[in-house]
Amino acid sequence: MIDVIKAASYIFKRYKDERNSEIDEMKLHKLMYFSQRESIIRTGQPMFDEQFEAWKYGPVIVKVRNKYKAKALNELPSQTELAPFLESFDYVFQHYAPKDSWSLSILAHGESSWQHAREGYGDDDRCDVPMALDDIIQDAERIKMRRFYFDEILPQLNKEN
Repeated sequence: MIDVIKAASYIFKRYKDERNSEIDEMKLHKLMYFSQRESIIRTGQPMFDEQFEAWKYGPVIVKVRNKYKAKALNELPSQTELAPFLESFDYVFQHYAPKDSWSLSILAHGESSWQHAREGYGDDDRCDVPMALDDIIQDAERIKMRRFYFDEILPQLNKEN
């Protein structure tokens, strides 16, 4: 696993380097969520220990929020710490970083882990309920199966027709 602040710092710096602009806080949290889910898909393990909370606009890690607001996301991981997660980060940067923050928020709202944590709360209600890792693992399995279907099964079916 990697320290959550190091993961957030890596995303913060990489985004600035690749996109030539500073990432906004909402997008940072969503990229953190998708990185966590992608790590589970690719390695079977979470990237970091910290829990997300099911905030109104999607998953948030309060510890990361505090560092972002203090402009203190400067604890980069070593290459050794980063190596097991580089494929996950690469995938997230390719597929999610180009999207705007609101689109990522909408995608995060489709995650059952976020929906489950917000059960009983209205759309505009404040919520700080932790999102269960088991629910994020279920989201990861759902995405893994969807990718398998679209990448492996569907092309074979199309070949046969």
